[in-house]
Amino acid sequence: MAVYKVVTMPDEVLRAEARPVNKINEGVFRVLDNMKDTLYAENGVGLAAPQIGISKRLVVIDTGDNYMELINPQVIEKEGEEIASEGCLSVPGIVGIVKRAEKVVVKALNRQGEEMTLEGTGLLARAFQHEIDHLDGILFIDKAIETSKEPI
Repeated sequence: MAVYKVVTMPDEVLRAEARPVNKINEGVFRVLDNMKDTLYAENGVGLAAPQIGISKRLVVIDTGDNYMELINPQVIEKEGEEIASEGCLSVPGIVGIVKRAEKVVVKALNRQGEEMTLEGTGLLARAFQHEIDHLDGILFIDKAIETSKEPI
């Protein structure tokens, strides 16, 4: 597999709405596999395809509990509210305080093209929302209540 270079601000791909995946094939599998390698190489929690310069609705997430791949994900339910600190591989050196839903339900496809429904709370809910925002051209700094340079 391969590790991609993570795209950083102000690259235009980060501000564009990603295109849906219409056909799940070997090319999609290759991108997902390489996104996984990139996620782990960068010690990230989540990675969206636009962050590697690919305008497709693909996300990989690993909060430490288990690794997951989401094709064409969308948040279908939100509940509660939580304010916490976030960072992003595409906005290095900046952290922000962001208000997000505390619990979300996400609908997506898996590698076999089967629809799945996933529920997340806490960090997983935050990761779902953060990465799906990337697919819509939204960065955490757009939603941040405040931002600062990352502590060293």
